[in-house]
Amino acid sequence: MAEKFQNKYRIPSARLQNWDYRWAAAYFITICTKDRVHYFGQIENGKMILSNVGILADVFWHEIKNHTKNIELGEFVVMPNHIHGVLILNADENDTAIVSNNVSNNVSNNVSNNVSNNVSNNVSNNVSNNVSNNVSN
Repeated sequence: MAEKFQNKYRIPSARLQNWDYRWAAAYFITICTKDRVHYFGQIENGKMILSNVGILADVFWHEIKNHTKNIELGEFVVMPNHIHGVLILNADENDTAIVSNNVSNNVSNNVSNNVSNNVSNNVSNNVSNNVSNNVSN
């Protein structure tokens, strides 16, 4: 089995060692769901149908520009178990450190909290509805 990066991640880091990712540039980002569960929706007839969680992921991506400065949003797509997007940092080295940290923290926290809350609510509602339906039948 391949060695885990920092004894935690499934693959070694693909980051370029001499690159400072706070620098102004375009960055391709992929965020996957835990265990690759299809929280964001499903593909039907070749078209992505977003779940409530997928809609939130889409909304939060587009909100990034309202919470940081010197950033542009490039292409973005929500898939059943991951998202892809391009973030373009346009600031100088001093500003991008702040932008980079804010974007990373905001995206990670918003997606994580809302996925967790929506999964919990959906499971709870589905269990409640199924129990109610089964009792009344």
